[in-house]
Amino acid sequence: MATLSLSGRKILLIVGGGIAAYKALELVRLLRKAGAEVMSVLTAAGAEFVTPMSLAALTGHPVRQALFMPEDETAMGHIELSRWADLVVVAPATAGLIAKAANGLADDLASTTLLATDKRVLLAPAMNVRMWRHPAVQANVERLKAFDGFHGAAAVGPDEGEMACGEFGPGRMAEPAAILVAIEGLLAGPDGRPLTGRSAVVTAGPTFEPIDPVRGLTNRSSGKQGYAIAAALAELGAKVTLVSGPVALSVPAGVERVWVETAREMQAAVEAALPADVAVMSAAVADWRVDGVASGKIKKAPGGPPSLALIENPDILAAVSAPGPKRPGLVIGFAAETADLEANARAKLSRKGCDWIVGNDVSGEVFGADANAVTLFTRDGGAEAWPRQSKAEVARKLAVRIADHIG
Repeated sequence: MATLSLSGRKILLIVGGGIAAYKALELVRLLRKAGAEVMSVLTAAGAEFVTPMSLAALTGHPVRQALFMPEDETAMGHIELSRWADLVVVAPATAGLIAKAANGLADDLASTTLLATDKRVLLAPAMNVRMWRHPAVQANVERLKAFDGFHGAAAVGPDEGEMACGEFGPGRMAEPAAILVAIEGLLAGPDGRPLTGRSAVVTAGPTFEPIDPVRGLTNRSSGKQGYAIAAALAELGAKVTLVSGPVALSVPAGVERVWVETAREMQAAVEAALPADVAVMSAAVADWRVDGVASGKIKKAPGGPPSLALIENPDILAAVSAPGPKRPGLVIGFAAETADLEANARAKLSRKGCDWIVGNDVSGEVFGADANAVTLFTRDGGAEAWPRQSKAEVARKLAVRIADHIG
């Protein structure tokens, strides 16, 4: 998969104290492989999880740990470190580090460097789900996003899933590959975001077609993948309109959400959001609706269940892909299949007239899950198989792929 170049870029990595610190080692490896130069600051708590020797071996530079190092008076101090970097990355960004940065506290090398830097800062939060949801932590994150020195590009993740403490929810540090994608995005383009000035419309979740006032036709889509895509595009600077069916998800930062219920409502909302530079149609739209919705609840009656006459819903993907002045420059569809993934995805790509299709096998535990394995099929016959990974990581990879294509 194409990626944005990091050749010659300088990354200062601050490793906080959390179990996710082990992922920082893999992040360094990926950054070096991408051509970046990496220096690291290891907090005292971080050193409880990873060793200075490991970081030094991978970065090729001495690891800075203390604000005062009398044994090496020539070592880079917090001012030099903060000026040296093109980007400062905090991974894991603990609740304590976030709080210090948000409130201007500086009592160690990491927090002093964050306060002294005039460069962009990317936080990769990692903490217990209850800590992440605490109003103080959320307020601190939002405060950092608002600081001019942070340029509004504050965080990647956290992801949702099972944690080392045994609890489940948001708080897992984003995977190293996802953090790499975010770094690439932040260092690309005139303001650091390659999709600045671009617009995108994303559909997500299921649609719901009423049968009567209490029943309806729907599907098991959670909307997680579509919401993650909307968030990833916004992180890269795009102006994103998210047209969402009924889901239990919060609107991503920097994204305008339009609530809909039925396929026809989704079609109208998508049309209203056009023209756009890119359209990502990830929603699981109901193919049919009931012809004649009952005005009252349908009661059980002798003779068996009632007959429902179904009529076809509008084909939103085909309509968006059709030639015309409002057609986006890049249209991406999704193909959820239970068998013959490649054949069915390529057939849909041709039938709908879109540019790319993201195909995924939904015969296993995919709906509602936090991870996905997909293959990106392109109109020129290309196919990129991405291994099973978090839906947030899939979204960030797709966002960078989009930026590569339309940038």
